[in-house]
Amino acid sequence: MEPRGRGRGRGRHSPSTAPVVVRYEESERGSGSKEKNSSADSDSVEMRVGKLSIGDDKPAASGFDICPPKQAGSVVLKPPLFLKNREKRQSSNSRSNVVVSLRPGMVFLKGYLSLSDQEMIVKRCRELGVGSGGFYQPGYGEDTKMHLKMMCLGKNWDPQSGQYGDRRPFDGAKPPQIPPEFHSHVHSALKDSNALLPSISPDICIVNFYSQTGRLGLHQDKDESPDSLRLGLPVISFSIGDSADFLYADHRDLDQPQKLLLQSGDVLIFGGPSRNIFHGVASIHPNTAPNLLLQHTNLRPGRLNLTFRRY
Repeated sequence: MEPRGRGRGRGRHSPSTAPVVVRYEESERGSGSKEKNSSADSDSVEMRVGKLSIGDDKPAASGFDICPPKQAGSVVLKPPLFLKNREKRQSSNSRSNVVVSLRPGMVFLKGYLSLSDQEMIVKRCRELGVGSGGFYQPGYGEDTKMHLKMMCLGKNWDPQSGQYGDRRPFDGAKPPQIPPEFHSHVHSALKDSNALLPSISPDICIVNFYSQTGRLGLHQDKDESPDSLRLGLPVISFSIGDSADFLYADHRDLDQPQKLLLQSGDVLIFGGPSRNIFHGVASIHPNTAPNLLLQHTNLRPGRLNLTFRRY
C-alpha cells in the first residue's frame, strides 16, 4: 500500500485462513506489451551515497508526470483486434464479478474497476500529480530514498516523522483534495465487498507510482488516529497499470508472507481484524497493463496504486 513503518524486527508467522470464493464468474483481461520507456528505470529509487533528503526534489509545481506526452515520431504498436475487443468488453463492466475473502476483514475484488474507471483515475492523478502538492520522491532520512513516487490527497503523510499534516514539511505545499469520483468508487467497493466492515468517507488517499523496478518492504499502516485503528476502519487499495506481487503476513517475516497477484482494476480491502497486517510490494510485472489503458492515457510503464483511509 503506502509507505509505512521501518522497523526490522522479525516475528513468527501465523498461518492465514485459506481464501474462500464468495462468488465467481470468469472475467477476461487483456495484457499486452509496450515499448520500454528509456526513462522508466531512472524513475526507480536506489540507495545512494551522500546527503539526500526529500527537500532535494523539484518545486511542487513541476511534479513527476505519470503520463508524459508522446514523443514526435514515436511508433505505438496496436494490439490484435481480438485483444482490443476483449478489453472493450471489460470496459463495459462497471463492477467486479469476483469477490474473494482472503481472511477475516480482508477482501479481494477481482477486476472491480472497469477500463473507463481506470482511465479516469489515471487522468485525474496525472492532472493533480504535476501540480502543487503533486508527485515527488519520498525518503526516510538523509541517505535513503524510497522505490516509488508519492502524492498525498486530503492530508499529507510524512515518511520521516510518520505523521499526518495539512502541508508538506519540505516545501509547504498543501495536498490536493480527494476527487469526488474517487469517493464514489470507494463507497461502492465497500458496499460490494460484503466484508461487514465499517463504512468510511476517506479523508486521506496516498497515491504511489512504482516503476517496473519499484518495490516496498513489509510494513503496517498504523499512523492514522487511535480511534481509526481501534475501530478497525478499513484501508481500500486500487491497483492500475502493470501487475504486482503483493505480500501480506501477520508478522514481518520475509520468508513466509502470503502472496497475491494484483492486476489492473483490482481492489483490495483490509480492516477489522486484518487492519494491522504487514504488507508490501515484492515486484512489478513489466508489460502487463491493459493495452487500451496505455493507448488512452500514455501511462508510464509501472503500477499506479491508490490507498484510501480515514484519519
